[in-house]
Amino acid sequence: MITFVASIMLLVVGYLVYGKVVDRIFGINDQQKTPAYAKNDGFDYTPMSWWRASLIQLLNIAGLGPIFGAVMGALYGPVAFIWIVVGSIFAGAVHDYFSGMLSLRHNGAQYPELVGKYLGRHVKLLINILTILLMILVAAAFTAGPAELVAQITPLGFTAAIVVVFAYLLIASVLPINKVIGKIYPIFGAILIFMAVSIGIGMFFFDNPIPNLTFSNLHPGNLPLWPLLMVTISCGAISGFHCTQSPILARTLKKESDGRKVFYGAMIAEGVITLVWAAAGMTFFGGTEALQGALSAGGPAGVVNEISISTLGAFGGILAVLGVIILPITTGDTALRSSRMMLADLLKQFTKKDFKGKKSLMFLMIPVAVPAFLLTQIDYSFLWRYVGWSNQVVATVMLWTAAMYLLKHHKFHWICSIPAIFMTAVVSTYIFYAPEGFNLAYSTSMIIGAIIWLVVVMWFVWQVIRHKDWPTNKVVRTEAG
Repeated sequence: MITFVASIMLLVVGYLVYGKVVDRIFGINDQQKTPAYAKNDGFDYTPMSWWRASLIQLLNIAGLGPIFGAVMGALYGPVAFIWIVVGSIFAGAVHDYFSGMLSLRHNGAQYPELVGKYLGRHVKLLINILTILLMILVAAAFTAGPAELVAQITPLGFTAAIVVVFAYLLIASVLPINKVIGKIYPIFGAILIFMAVSIGIGMFFFDNPIPNLTFSNLHPGNLPLWPLLMVTISCGAISGFHCTQSPILARTLKKESDGRKVFYGAMIAEGVITLVWAAAGMTFFGGTEALQGALSAGGPAGVVNEISISTLGAFGGILAVLGVIILPITTGDTALRSSRMMLADLLKQFTKKDFKGKKSLMFLMIPVAVPAFLLTQIDYSFLWRYVGWSNQVVATVMLWTAAMYLLKHHKFHWICSIPAIFMTAVVSTYIFYAPEGFNLAYSTSMIIGAIIWLVVVMWFVWQVIRHKDWPTNKVVRTEAG
């Protein structure tokens, strides 16, 4: 119990202290007109209050990630608390902050555009394709999951439920942001917070005490902590999906000082939610072996449903159903919206045309909506495995993008380069060891991953040396575009 409470407090302190450090290093300027005013089109670019934007950002980046990922990460035991706290404060929140603030500074630019500006056009092309594929996978996975539950609790069959859910996603993703997302999603964000707070309080009345920190790996399947924990719990520590969502809200901020509340703050809130569900998973079933049994029997959705009903009664059951259906649907919606924006930017590079208007919007939805819909027919767990690694690769590239931005502007780049170095090691080793990757022996995977990691680190050392003597006036012109 002490570990859990201390972890919550550390996250709050992290926001109050380290969040201000990050703000200061970035250098906010409230005199600078934000894209919400400079490019106001009443559609994607429109001013919004910071509290509304914060709730929407939390809902967009969260979905079921901090719930499902947390209960699966709970299999490793209380050591997962360390990754959630350290990851959220020093990696995830920094990642979300820079993905949002760099977008804001570059007229609401999408993530691939930022990558191209600071890592080069070749990396931009690669990451553009990877990110759109990730959005398609996320949209498919977050459609199939709720559709499966809808089919269980209503007369609709699975295919009919898929059609209904997907129809909503298409409609919501092409409507102006202030029509549906701006009005309804803050309420869903509040439900997400209320659900976590209720479970967090209810845990103190469980039959089993909340476990305190142990550095032992308690996973019943003896799966290694490194690097699997860092991919299993992604949304609650660091997630590349977030950098595709931050530009959506960057186009709505009224002033730059709102950025810490919206981007850094939402990630810390998600870290708190993740801690609650990880602790609930460890505590409710009395141990990781029993949790493994529950996951095998009903999956993450079954675990969430059982904890919610047992803790909060019938009301908890309603919340669980709302969570498992609504939260992924809202994430699927914004995944399609951001993929539509990225595809528009990608096509603009080749055609030199702006894709605006209803016809253009519908045209842009076809290349992402069709494959996403077809993928919903594939097993959900299969989809989710491939979301994990690609998600963390996107996060790693965003951290390197932010590090290069700070380096080129002679600012303290270590706040981004250190987590970037860490995440490079994670993704480099994971893909070779994971069953959805090359499925190599653990020792072999560590050696290959270490070689790739060393090459990337050497590249960044060269960048540090190369940019050391850049004149300040050249740097300023680069940022202005």
